[in-house]
Amino acid sequence: MFVYAVFRLGLSPDAFWALSVVEWRALLEAAAPQSETLTREALMQLINTHGKANA
Repeated sequence: MFVYAVFRLGLSPDAFWALSVVEWRALLEAAAPQSETLTREALMQLINTHGKANA
């Protein structure tokens, strides 16, 4: 989140750490992927494909 705010939005590190709760929520929403929602089937496919290496 810090990297997104500083590099993509141009905030200074001091401004980033001084954000209010409302600003944090807006920043999190802006940084979240806006594409499709992860379905159970897609999650299971990710686990089956990549999860075994971390088990």
